Amino acid sequence: MPLGLAALDHLRTACEDLRVALDGSDATAIDAASARLGQAAAAVGAIGAWRSEPAVADRLKAIAPMLETARVRTRVLSDQANQKLNMLAAHGAQNAPLVYGR
Repeated sequence: MPLGLAALDHLRTACEDLRVALDGSDATAIDAASARLGQAAAAVGAIGAWRSEPAVADRLKAIAPMLETARVRTRVLSDQANQKLNMLAAHGAQNAPLVYGR
């Protein structure tokens, strides 16, 4: 398997790991999955093979919607967390649930 395809497989796995972490309420798991996704994306960008190899470009096009979904979902969940934190600040901790489990 060419290096570019292996890097894209790693990117896809990291994206799936982030999706699973976002389904939970463990902030540490979300941070770790986000970091892995960032590292995988940087590795793909560093290789640069996606520009010249059609198979790599096709695989990247197949992964792109999953990456966009993760990006949007992360922003929505971040906004929801900020809203909960604003409720905590406005009403006190007794009136609003915790953002993440402990």
